[in-house]
Amino acid sequence: MSKKILIDLIGILLIALVVVVGYKLSPMLLPKADVTVQPDPACDLQRQACAVALPGGGRIELTMGTHPIPMVKPFAVQVTANGFSPSRVEIDFTGLNMNMGYNRPQLAVRGDGRFVAEATLPVCITGQMEWQATVLLETGSERLAIPFRFTSGSHQ
Repeated sequence: MSKKILIDLIGILLIALVVVVGYKLSPMLLPKADVTVQPDPACDLQRQACAVALPGGGRIELTMGTHPIPMVKPFAVQVTANGFSPSRVEIDFTGLNMNMGYNRPQLAVRGDGRFVAEATLPVCITGQMEWQATVLLETGSERLAIPFRFTSGSHQ
């Protein structure tokens, strides 16, 4: 075998490896949901807890432990589920104006439908940042996504 064919074969194998790894990691990086429920856009997580009724019955409420939500300081996050019992709850923080990296804590069960975690948002060098905090709920039969939006920074 010539050296060129061997190098080409190694290149093709590396590309295939990247494709397989990307495919396997995509559910973790890009949350998939069976149902997406839009919350009331007037609710401001920087000032209060926000609740949403779910289409199959039940209700969830998202509470940030500190108002306004701090940058680069840990704060408590709580999701309360009423009328159903999710098997898993995560919250995915995504920067809308700028990629701020992977930030998706899994919330721990605390009883009475409460799930809690500690989160930290990175600071944006521009001062103000638009965020989406997507609550991801897994039930026995489906995955729900509820995207809450808020603004952080000096121009709130």
